[in-house]
Amino acid sequence: MAKQLASVKSYLEPGLLDRMHRYWNASNYLTIGQIYLQDNPLLRESLRPEHIKPRLLGHWGTSPGLNLIYVHANRLIKEQDVNAIYLAGPGHGGPALIANVYLEGTYSEIYPNISADSEGMRRLFRQFSSPGGVPSHVSVPTPGSIHEGGELGYVLSHAFGAVFDNPDLLAIAVVGDGEAETGPLEGAWKSVKFLNPACDGAVLPILHLNGYKISGPTVLGREENEEVSHLLEAHGYEPFLVEGSDPYVVHQQFAETLDTCYAKIRAYQHEARQHGFSHRPQWPAIILRTPKGWTGPKFVDNVPVEGTFRAHQVPVADVKNRPDHLKILEDWMRSYKPEELFDETGRLIPELAELAPKGKRRMGANPHANGGKLLVELDLPDFKDYAIDVQQPATEQHESTRQLGKFMRDIFTRNAEQRNFRLFCPDETNSNRLGNVFEVENRCSVNKIIPGDDHLSPDGRVMEVLSEHLCQGWLEGYLLTGRHGLFATYEAFAMVSDSMTVQHAKWMQEGIKLPWRAPISSLNILLTSTCWRNDHNGFSHQGPGLIDTVLSKKGSIARIYLPPDANSLMAISDRCFRSKNRVNLIVIDKQPQLQYMTMAEAIEHCDRGLSTWQWASNDGNLEPDVVLGCAGDIATLETVAAAWWLRKHIPELKVRVVNVVDLMALYPAFFHPHGLDERTFINHFTEDKPVVFAFHGYQRAIHEIVHGRSNAHRFHVRGFLEEGTTTTPFDMVVKNGMSRYHLCIEALKRASRIKNLAPELIAECEDMLVKHASYVQQNLQDMPEVRDWVWSN
Repeated sequence: MAKQLASVKSYLEPGLLDRMHRYWNASNYLTIGQIYLQDNPLLRESLRPEHIKPRLLGHWGTSPGLNLIYVHANRLIKEQDVNAIYLAGPGHGGPALIANVYLEGTYSEIYPNISADSEGMRRLFRQFSSPGGVPSHVSVPTPGSIHEGGELGYVLSHAFGAVFDNPDLLAIAVVGDGEAETGPLEGAWKSVKFLNPACDGAVLPILHLNGYKISGPTVLGREENEEVSHLLEAHGYEPFLVEGSDPYVVHQQFAETLDTCYAKIRAYQHEARQHGFSHRPQWPAIILRTPKGWTGPKFVDNVPVEGTFRAHQVPVADVKNRPDHLKILEDWMRSYKPEELFDETGRLIPELAELAPKGKRRMGANPHANGGKLLVELDLPDFKDYAIDVQQPATEQHESTRQLGKFMRDIFTRNAEQRNFRLFCPDETNSNRLGNVFEVENRCSVNKIIPGDDHLSPDGRVMEVLSEHLCQGWLEGYLLTGRHGLFATYEAFAMVSDSMTVQHAKWMQEGIKLPWRAPISSLNILLTSTCWRNDHNGFSHQGPGLIDTVLSKKGSIARIYLPPDANSLMAISDRCFRSKNRVNLIVIDKQPQLQYMTMAEAIEHCDRGLSTWQWASNDGNLEPDVVLGCAGDIATLETVAAAWWLRKHIPELKVRVVNVVDLMALYPAFFHPHGLDERTFINHFTEDKPVVFAFHGYQRAIHEIVHGRSNAHRFHVRGFLEEGTTTTPFDMVVKNGMSRYHLCIEALKRASRIKNLAPELIAECEDMLVKHASYVQQNLQDMPEVRDWVWSN
């Protein structure tokens, strides 16, 4: 059962209690002002309709609780010199966090036009949720934030990611009771099973129960305290309860509870750092139960507001047109006594300003919340040392991702002292052929380790848990606080955390517009166990959709790489680990695959983004009859095999093979910084010849990318058609119309110069597809001429 400490006893001395309460009033006042006012910020005159914004946007309901926690965190930081950051999980608590970083002075330092006076306050109010202003949730422009509050569920995973390998950092993570209903948040409670007090910082979760979402009750808000306590205890926490509606009682309770929790955190860390890790602590967590819209209007139009869902957003509506509502708003704002909080110039009075920490200890100015300022570049080994020796293209098979595993093994070794690199993978490190990392590093677990466990250690930095949300969320928190890493997952299940990729991309897109936000290491996502080689797992494991998601993001952020072999994978991986402020999507399968390029060729290929493969072409650098384009490892295999088949059966047909490793190279140059200029594009794809393009993902993506190119209608794309099952590898490409025989048929149909020869050859290809269907049914494997195919002259 949760412990409940002080209730009415005087833990805080009266003078400090009074100042903290008034500071809380100031933050509440500024929160309301942002939602409602565009003028008259200090109420130096009676409110009139013209002082009110034309649109009232924002969320009041969660804000008083967020403000209370911030005020008390300030006291803890000042009294004990705590290195802390604040993550607000409740969706739209933006005005509360902005109010607090404004009161502590950080906001005006970063945005001098929002000065610490009455005019600055007016601008602060006016900009909130207004055109050209700031969003209503805690977002990139908010100093001290690493967590986007617009989408719920990730505050704990971000918080734990932030403190891994950050031994002195405390992440105060506020979990809204609406957010607590989400799957990602429920899974993230398990993060405590991976936190090592000897080498990591700490997360203090504060579950804020105010009872309601936008229009109905929350699940945990309606549970009894005992049930909520049991939930947290089952997850491995020691819960502490603070509840009430009397502000002075809650202040006392919360102050003592916060100090108690921090003392436990420091005791656990001291024990582990002095005597070594021995067991997983029962880390503290706080349950804070306060009314929704606390200190706001209790009734509006004789309908209850405070403590109900009606306080969630704008408690008093239509204040411009209804004098009675305008009076309710004015009375509400004056109840905080702004004349006793701010001086004549509009500055917070000195005795209250003194409560905020100073310098980098302010949560809005903590460098961990601007991680690029702390970023130490990775000491990367030379990726060329991991080259596969390719004597002849398309004649030898290797597991390409195994080379990446060796590369990351040595990244771990070379950066062991910095402890600034981690691999995040949902229990698939060995499956994805990255297992060489276990030669030098272990899986992380602070749970019991028993004989027979494989490479498991409390201080391991390979993070395996069967949750894509948790793996990616940890990595995002890790990156945002100035470190490096890779998220590797099965391709189809990257869609589980698809919206996290979207949100992180949006964060970085807006972050690069802010000169005070230092660049952070890129979000590197490796998709392996891809749709084309999940023939053994079946249809549920076959889906390349994350490509489409990343394609939709801005060119300033998004990169998609489809290396066809090991050497190109190594060149791309080195580039991604060195990059900043990007979402780098790397797609390549883990199974043995043909190798095409020497390392020197791969480097040049990746620098260009695409290349014409002369060895697979027979156009003699002249105009071809048809271009075979490809992007993706299996698409490349089928394309090269198609070019070989056509060369053997109709050598007079002039074929050019173009391989694309950087998908963004296909974009026009004005649309994406990696896009090729039109002349270079034509040099590869010609100006008017048919292009048969085999693509790893959905066909529509290529049509979208080449839109605007010369005669874009000549691109005939084959890709994933949502056809799949448990079958053979070649049957997967057959089912989706991307087999070498389908590509040959398409090329023969499109090449006008050999139309009289095409029907017989097309029939031969169709016969091979019939033979294939019969063979796999009878033999349960692919035909030898497909299964064992390699390039031959």
